[in-house]
Amino acid sequence: MGKRRTALGRGLDALIPARARDSVHELNLEDIVPDRSQPRQRFSEAELDELADSIRVHGLLQPLVVSGPDERGKHRLIIGERRWQAAKKAGLTQVPVMERDAGTPEALEMALVENLQRQDLDPLEAAAAFDRLISRHGLTQEEVARRVGRSRPAVANSLRLLSLPTKVRDALIAGQISEGHARALLAASNPGRMEELLRRVIALGLNVRQTEQLVTGSQSPSTPRQAVPPSAEVRELEDRLQRSLGTKVSLMPGRKRGRIVIEYYSQEDLSSLVERLLQERD
Repeated sequence: MGKRRTALGRGLDALIPARARDSVHELNLEDIVPDRSQPRQRFSEAELDELADSIRVHGLLQPLVVSGPDERGKHRLIIGERRWQAAKKAGLTQVPVMERDAGTPEALEMALVENLQRQDLDPLEAAAAFDRLISRHGLTQEEVARRVGRSRPAVANSLRLLSLPTKVRDALIAGQISEGHARALLAASNPGRMEELLRRVIALGLNVRQTEQLVTGSQSPSTPRQAVPPSAEVRELEDRLQRSLGTKVSLMPGRKRGRIVIEYYSQEDLSSLVERLLQERD
């Protein structure tokens, strides 16, 4: 059997050299400044308070990663903003750090990989970070995917979330809808229609499949709960296919035969899917 692939191909060990990992030292907290380009922008106060309580008892067990000092003697925070904020709440004056020489794109990449590994980013934060790597630092979608260990279609689908209207974004951030709901709403004709459908989705408590049917008009919004949910076996197969192909896959089984629907959102997506499927066949 082949080696099992990790969720994020490179990982932090590949991004932080051994010498940097070994050179942990104490640094004054006031000499560390946050990097406003870091992927995670929203922090729960309750989570920060809980972490601060733990730090007061046990100290900061995992060092922060910072850049070397600038002309003012300040160090830019690369990895660990949540721990940095909690350390301030806990009243620490010094924290353990590792210094790492990294330009802005490398720092963003490291912070993005760490947050993705910890599943700390909401879908829009991840999409915005992917977009910065592409628009500001000249990476292609394929390069971003390779660096963070995701498929190119998965990165492309994430970037599509940035075209959501404000009300749909707010509902996604608030947890009123999932990323699957948001992608389904993107198939609507315009932002106004998306927001109208959003209100129905929330009011009726639709799941993702029902939302897709509502958007395409294949199901009446007044009777969404009559839809027969897929079996656990079908769901598991769909999830495995979606993880493998990096895009939405729907199984539509019948008594003796059925259909598999694989979605793509651009000609580039289609080419990537065809290549992936043919490789698996070979």
